[in-house]
Amino acid sequence: MSTAPKYYIVEASALPEVFLKVAEAKRLLSTGEASTVNEATKMTDISRSAFYKYRDAVLPFQNMMTGRIITFQLLLHDEPGLLSNVLDVFADCKANIITINSIVPTNGTAVVTISAETMDLTIQLEELLRQLRQANGIIKAEVLAG
Repeated sequence: MSTAPKYYIVEASALPEVFLKVAEAKRLLSTGEASTVNEATKMTDISRSAFYKYRDAVLPFQNMMTGRIITFQLLLHDEPGLLSNVLDVFADCKANIITINSIVPTNGTAVVTISAETMDLTIQLEELLRQLRQANGIIKAEVLAG
């Protein structure tokens, strides 16, 4: 009797090195930097058997999120126009905003939850998070669900 697979999100530093190398080999193949599995495995210093063993089980987080609705939670300074600037970050990378929820600001900060469809995202999810975290007035940005 087989059971449905279970999935976990794990920080890359906690993974065995072979999983990271398989993910890198898959990236090399998808970008055309390697034209064959043999070439990709040589470039990443793993065996072909390791690649084939884990290729369907290793998927970078941003690839899992493509085409899905992702919910972001942001902690913002309570400043006029700041939410507009945040929405510009989403618009610039073609994230389609589905919902925006905000809690009444307290102590000069506001929690904002934004759900966005990522089908047409022009950057990786990690890059979107980096841009949000670096934007003026954003104290914290994280993926809440997706």
